[in-house]
Amino acid sequence: MGFKQKLVDQVRKPSGRLGKIIAKGMNKGHAKLAVWGLSHVIIDPNYIILDIGCGGGGNIERYAKMVLNGKIYGIDYSGTAVYISKEINKRYIEQGIVEIYQGSVSSLPFTDNFFNLISGFEAYYFWPDLTRDLKEIYRVLKPNGHLILVNEGYISNNEKKRNKAKKWSKLGNFPIHTPEEYRKFLGEAGFSNIQISEEYKKGWITAIGMKKL
Repeated sequence: MGFKQKLVDQVRKPSGRLGKIIAKGMNKGHAKLAVWGLSHVIIDPNYIILDIGCGGGGNIERYAKMVLNGKIYGIDYSGTAVYISKEINKRYIEQGIVEIYQGSVSSLPFTDNFFNLISGFEAYYFWPDLTRDLKEIYRVLKPNGHLILVNEGYISNNEKKRNKAKKWSKLGNFPIHTPEEYRKFLGEAGFSNIQISEEYKKGWITAIGMKKL
């Protein structure tokens, strides 16, 4: 197995010593992407938020600084990622602001209509059944709640970035989509008021869908 293959496997599900390094590296490597993505949503200080595929916990920490009266939850199917996330957010966990669990997007351990906002940063590629998993997300969103997907790899009009994304997609055996396909799969899962934003030069995409009343 080559280094690139090992790298993409660790990004998919961090494990062991290398996984800890990868999980921590995600916080720095994806920071600008995350800030850009979140610039497309308004976050109320009372929100209850879930970050799916929370990785190294950088976005949970980011949310915890914004949500003063709400609560932040994180979930990841990698035990290593959960460990690092908890380490990064130790003080917020102790304050009762943050809770982080190991689990799957396919079976979220939360009641219906629970969250104001759910996010997935560089995560949806690895979800086992995209439409069904989006419906599970829809279930735990409050009416008028939003899902935001923020990704670096997608099929864009930027040929250089598109080709790079396709290479990683093939190497990791995960799908990437066009903006139109984002609209389709979010719509099929029940989301409405779908908004797509692209950063062409960097090859970034943000997709936002709302749960109907």
